[in-house]
Amino acid sequence: MGELPVTPTAPDRADPPAALVDRFGRVHRDLRISLTDRCNLRCTYCMPAEGLPWIATPDLLTVDELVRVARIATELGITEVRLTGGEPLVRPDVVEVVARLAALPRAPHLSITTNGLRLAALAAPLADAGLARVNVSCDTLSRETFQRLTLRDRLDDVLAGIDAARAAGLAPVKVNTVLMRGVNDHEAAALLRWALADGLNLRFIEQMPLDPQHGWNRAMMVTRAEVMDHLARAGFHLTPVGDRGSAPAEEFLVDGGPATVGIVGSVTNPFCDACDRVRLTADGHWRSCLFARTESDLRSPMRSGADDDALAEVMRGEVAAKQRGHGIDEPAFVQPDRPMSAIGG
Repeated sequence: MGELPVTPTAPDRADPPAALVDRFGRVHRDLRISLTDRCNLRCTYCMPAEGLPWIATPDLLTVDELVRVARIATELGITEVRLTGGEPLVRPDVVEVVARLAALPRAPHLSITTNGLRLAALAAPLADAGLARVNVSCDTLSRETFQRLTLRDRLDDVLAGIDAARAAGLAPVKVNTVLMRGVNDHEAAALLRWALADGLNLRFIEQMPLDPQHGWNRAMMVTRAEVMDHLARAGFHLTPVGDRGSAPAEEFLVDGGPATVGIVGSVTNPFCDACDRVRLTADGHWRSCLFARTESDLRSPMRSGADDDALAEVMRGEVAAKQRGHGIDEPAFVQPDRPMSAIGG
């Protein structure tokens, strides 16, 4: 995420109370909302080639429902909302979702994480609706490797989407890259050169155990330290920017700056102590951590007539019980039953 964005604030309103606080004193201000579990790629580290049993459409939150949860969340102190999936841009009402969120009384800073396939057509409408910035997943600049990783020949669409996002003023455009040993780890330096040349903010992300096949192998994961070594051997000089606050990425000046590169060491260098994120799944479950083994149902009480106070109590309770950390590197770690596509990244 880099620097925390400034949230637009109306001059005549007070900041909301910090009500989403866990037992370790972490204040939660960043909400990730999954719009769908469906995706138009089949990234091998995310889902099988045949896809997954998708959430039934009636079980997905409607626009009214997810906007209601977001409104309550902003009243509890949320100041940033990131739309995720699956692939959020396959949801046909995504522009309406953005517009409705941007019109909230305490309008949060709005961003989206996407694979970019539909971004060329949607970047301008999303920006007009109130989207501030975008993160695009792109693991390779090789068409052959892209097809091998995603089982789709769509790299040109991703690159066109990135160009469209820049043209629409969605700044900064961040690129998320997962390096895999023996697959694309040799591209680290080329990806950074490309990002620097095009004015993109590149972030390398350690591969996390969130695949439905439960086939994650730590030995195959390219670590934060290895990424830094790859870049150093390519001639890049990285200087730490400083305290990252609650941002997941450590930022480094590249060759003295001003350009930076980020590394998200979720496994080997986790940021749990400063985590300020909560999540809403596409089917209306509230989660305090990407790797949580528990979650709280908001959809059922909403559809049964629960008032805002009752929903807020559920949200506060789930956050209050948040664990200190995800424990991926601990022997007792158990991968969550839901895969990344169902939780929302």
